Amino acid sequence: MHKITHYRDRCIGCNACVEIAPDRWRISKKDGKCTLVGGKANKGIFHADIHEVELEENKRAAISCPVNIIKIDGKLPNP
Repeated sequence: MHKITHYRDRCIGCNACVEIAPDRWRISKKDGKCTLVGGKANKGIFHADIHEVELEENKRAAISCPVNIIKIDGKLPNP
């Protein structure tokens, strides 16, 4: 099991994560920012546990984020 952390308040809504990992990311119709599907909020920071099968595409989503607000297991994945 791995953990995704998403600092949503800093999201610019570029849609890169949604394009790469659409099962885990969505664009909010309310504010245009990305939302971590299944994420639980803690002080405005969202966390979700993911299985090994989701790891690679979510690493690519994190790497593609232009504002580096997606972390896997507490750090930004290496390209």
